[in-house]
Amino acid sequence: MTSFTLNNEKVSVDADPETPLLWVLRDILKLKGTKFGCGAGLCGACTVHIDGQAVRSCALPLQSTEGKSVVTIEGLASEVGKRLQQEWQTQRVAQCGYCQSGMIMAASALLERDPTPDRETIKREMSNICRCGTYTRIAQAVETAALDLASEVTS
Repeated sequence: MTSFTLNNEKVSVDADPETPLLWVLRDILKLKGTKFGCGAGLCGACTVHIDGQAVRSCALPLQSTEGKSVVTIEGLASEVGKRLQQEWQTQRVAQCGYCQSGMIMAASALLERDPTPDRETIKREMSNICRCGTYTRIAQAVETAALDLASEVTS
């Protein structure tokens, strides 16, 4: 039995401790927002937060979550997360949309760590892959969300 906090609720999961977290989230806990992309931790479609850090859930065994806080796109309720989701719509980032939950999770972890990243930092830190190639709109959405959040703090 592995116990952790998922989207601010304590959960215990009876599964093989080596099961990738992605499959626990999708198949056992029925949260479908986190996507399977490559299964090797490369594309980022499966990105979630573990104790505030963006991680690839397809490559992370369930046992690694013991006693930790896991946040999925369904539980991303921070002001940063809300602002990013709003900018994703405003900037019309998504085309097919498959990678978007992972992109937003990676972007929110970045903005929590660095509230005012420049374009080069965004490009470097946002290592998720978008098959549709909307990288320019993704970067613009992250930049705009950061600027909006910064202006709210100074107002």
